[in-house]
Amino acid sequence: MKLTQEDTEQIEEIMSSMDCQKGFQCYESGFDNICRAAQRGLDMYADCCDPGNTTCEFRIPFGYGAFCRCPLRVFVANHLKK
Repeated sequence: MKLTQEDTEQIEEIMSSMDCQKGFQCYESGFDNICRAAQRGLDMYADCCDPGNTTCEFRIPFGYGAFCRCPLRVFVANHLKK
């Protein structure tokens, strides 16, 4: 995935403001190794599309689904459409 300079700056800012138990594997892989999530239309949440990923620190169960509150994952879903 080709990132613009602005995208890279925003991603680095997000990463500097959070802790990731997985060591930012998604970023290190160029977002090829990333959980499935869908744009939610909200600034702070995405739809978590990995139902088997119940141990994720950013997963919030809600009804029959779940939200993702990982700031980096939400940015990728909302701005990079991945």
